[in-house]
Amino acid sequence: MAIDPATKRNWIPASKHAVTVSFFYDANRNVYRIISVGGTKAIINCSVTPSMTFTKTSQKFGQWADSRANTVYGLGFATEQQLHQFSEKFKEVKDAARLAREKSQDKELANTALSIAAPQDLSDELQSPPVMCVNGPEDKLFRSQSADITLSSEKERIKKMLSEGSICEMNLDTELFTLQDSNTKLVAALHEANANVEQWKKQLAAYQEETDRLREQVTLETQPLWVALLKCTYTEH
Repeated sequence: MAIDPATKRNWIPASKHAVTVSFFYDANRNVYRIISVGGTKAIINCSVTPSMTFTKTSQKFGQWADSRANTVYGLGFATEQQLHQFSEKFKEVKDAARLAREKSQDKELANTALSIAAPQDLSDELQSPPVMCVNGPEDKLFRSQSADITLSSEKERIKKMLSEGSICEMNLDTELFTLQDSNTKLVAALHEANANVEQWKKQLAAYQEETDRLREQVTLETQPLWVALLKCTYTEH
């Protein structure tokens, strides 16, 4: 479930049926995610942060807030035990996310200390060259305003590109998880099929043994009858 963005009170069902909710580690970005896929649609795609807290609101329901997505997720469970297991896993993943962030920060600090010069800020790279006053203050003002407008437009363009890139990354993560989930299901189905084949082979062997046993039993039971008939025929002659 997801909280209604309009009321911030009511819950909106994200799926009509029970779905699988999994914890997924993205090694490329060194982040942990909570992902749930319904068909080809991502129901939950949430990056776990150290500040997140999973709260049990009832015996079979819990929720957590995702400040980045500006929403609150809620999960209902079939049993209280399942809720407890998810809560413990949530804490474990949150601690792992905290350690991953600390290691990343330590690495960044080490790289900064080893750098001869710090990289320039994005705004510095986009800074326009000094404006020279050629025709008086009015010309300088005009040129400064034009440079500011160009700089602002460039920043907005880059922000848009970064935003679109983030959306593409989320979609790729969802597709990757969907493929991995499908692969896991196919492998499980293959193992089950192999197990069924082995079971069928055992049943067939058992049926063959039973058939052979019954055939031998019938042969043994009918043999005295044939002997008696032969004796009777010989006596008459």
